[in-house]
Amino acid sequence: MGKKKKKELQNDIMDSAHKIWLAGLGAVAMAEKEGGKFFAGLIEKGKTLEDKSKDQVEKAKGTVAGMKTVAESYWETFGRTIDEKVTAVIHRIGVPTKDEIEALTTKVENLTVAVDKLRTKETPKPSTAAKKTATAKTAAPVKKAAPKTTPAAKK
Repeated sequence: MGKKKKKELQNDIMDSAHKIWLAGLGAVAMAEKEGGKFFAGLIEKGKTLEDKSKDQVEKAKGTVAGMKTVAESYWETFGRTIDEKVTAVIHRIGVPTKDEIEALTTKVENLTVAVDKLRTKETPKPSTAAKKTATAKTAAPVKKAAPKTTPAAKK
């Protein structure tokens, strides 16, 4: 290879290295210039994604609340059905309900009060002959029974 060719090769290498250097400087300048725009673009994309995520979370909360309401409704219906079935069985075998027992208790209390009122109105004052008979009966001596002896006591 001749000196001319070597010189051209050196010039080409130097020219390529210089172009690479300039491309690097251009990339740095462009990154400075476009970097702010790029960063602002990333922020906007992040805000959009965050808003969508919040909307999806709120929709999920609404769905869960709806499911909870439905589940509570089913549970209440189930409880009422069980209560009705148990009450029907209790009536079928003749056991009174709490309300029936309370109603009967109230009637018995009212009747007791009425009977007590009637007793106090109708009870006559004892006559003098009845007083003497009652006094004689209580004053009469009481015979005591002979003590029983047990076979063990006889021995």
